[in-house]
Amino acid sequence: MDASEELEVEDITRQFAEATNLSLISVDSHGDIEFVNRSACLLFGYTKGEMLGRPITIIVPERMRSAHMAGLARAASGETPNLGGKSVEVPAVKKDGSEFPIEITLSVWKGRSGFCAGAIIKDISERRERDNRLMRLASQDTLTGLHNRHQFLDEVGGRLSSGESVTVILIDLDGFKEVNDTHGHATGDALLQAVGVRLPYLLGSDAIVSRLGGDEFAILLPGIGDPLKVHEEAGRILDAFRKPFQLGGLVLDLGASIGVAIGPSHGREADELVASADFALYRAKDTGGGCWRLFDHSMRSEARARREMRDALRRALGNGELRLYYQPQLRLATQEVIGFEALIRWHHPERGVLAPGAFLPALERSALALEIGSWTLDEACRMAAVVNGRCNRYKIGVNLFPTQFRALNFPDRVAEAVTRHDIAPECLELEVTEDVALADDERSMRTLARLREIGVGIAFDDFGTGFASLSSLQRFPLTTLKIDRGFIRDIVTKPSDAAIVKALVAMSRDLGLETIAEGIETVEQEAALKAMGCPAGQGYRYARPMREADVGPYLFGLKHALEA
Repeated sequence: MDASEELEVEDITRQFAEATNLSLISVDSHGDIEFVNRSACLLFGYTKGEMLGRPITIIVPERMRSAHMAGLARAASGETPNLGGKSVEVPAVKKDGSEFPIEITLSVWKGRSGFCAGAIIKDISERRERDNRLMRLASQDTLTGLHNRHQFLDEVGGRLSSGESVTVILIDLDGFKEVNDTHGHATGDALLQAVGVRLPYLLGSDAIVSRLGGDEFAILLPGIGDPLKVHEEAGRILDAFRKPFQLGGLVLDLGASIGVAIGPSHGREADELVASADFALYRAKDTGGGCWRLFDHSMRSEARARREMRDALRRALGNGELRLYYQPQLRLATQEVIGFEALIRWHHPERGVLAPGAFLPALERSALALEIGSWTLDEACRMAAVVNGRCNRYKIGVNLFPTQFRALNFPDRVAEAVTRHDIAPECLELEVTEDVALADDERSMRTLARLREIGVGIAFDDFGTGFASLSSLQRFPLTTLKIDRGFIRDIVTKPSDAAIVKALVAMSRDLGLETIAEGIETVEQEAALKAMGCPAGQGYRYARPMREADVGPYLFGLKHALEA
């Protein structure tokens, strides 16, 4: 190739270099830039005049310059460069001093003036951001920005493998489903984000907070294995959830149930330790929510049995195996029926008819309780329509599950059921135990007040067995007080029980409440209650709980017996 041809090729090469979008730079043996194309100038923010003749280190971060120049010197001395022809990712510096990632492919050759080195450079900022985004998706919860389950388990596992004591806290939000149902999923998502802000702020930088999915959050407390410290932290979390969440114009009450496990004593692997905290969480929810429980090893077998029972109950609900039985409530003085208490029974295909004690402990505070509670409420309203016709003479009392009562939209569900079955509200009486009503005093007060606005009756069931004070009877909008059968059983033989019942009857009368004594079985018990002025009662003395089909004949027979 003669000189003119070489010049023509060189000219074509330069034109190509200027036209390409690839950034091209070449340097001499001293590391000074001897060629740079337009794309490279735009990439680094210089003009061509500002780059030519300048050391290549103007685009190299200061911390890497000495290593870069040493490598260039070795290549200039004849060593084969380690990175020759290979693409590597390194940081580079723009004219304004900002760093950004590049992919660089190096080459060396001998030019007219001796050693030359060149590089093809690509800006990989977008690729890095995409990779980082994928990494975040793999390790972060997209809604809250917290760690996700995978990353949380990695964090727990890493600390357990190093022999460090750790505490895992699982949090389930009480009432979150009702927020979603009432205000929509957008509000629910905003509420989860608010929780995701409140928890890290509360616990500080050492705690690792994660959203495992749905409304379940997890906390890792590294280096903490002291139960007393765990008690303190769990209490702080519960206190934080007693403060309402304000979202726009909404003020939302949200409770929390907490399960705690301490590693390595409760689990030497991450999955095992988190599962132990989950068992403790189930125990907390079974207790009624709004509390925390520390794992103990007996919880595993208990939780397994409860889950199996709940699975069977879910099938029973779908198969129509659950029925309501009805026990009459009578006016003691006249033996006139004033209403019925609806009592759930399970017609088990293998074990026969099961009373509530055989299955309710597994059900009462589970999510399934909402489904069965809704079915029970609907059946009671339907029965009120059947037994009353147009007379509005009998009330039907229905027991509420704790989960059902604490649902944010529960009063609306009651109003809807009353309207759908076209019954007078006073024909329905909702029975709630005192410990459930008082577990969240202010929230319960709002729920009960709303129910009384609808017009349904409110009964305190099993009164005297929980922790209610007598003054609570004045504060809550009740219509009925039901005296627990435990006081009635020995009313004739135990003066202390008789004194308690007498006081309750007098107090209930003074407050304008209906009083019903439960568990009356003998003539003597009935006589004692009449002497005390108790107006009403129920029990085997009058009738056992009966099927719906038997209620009509019972009322017909009783009417003729009273008329005889």
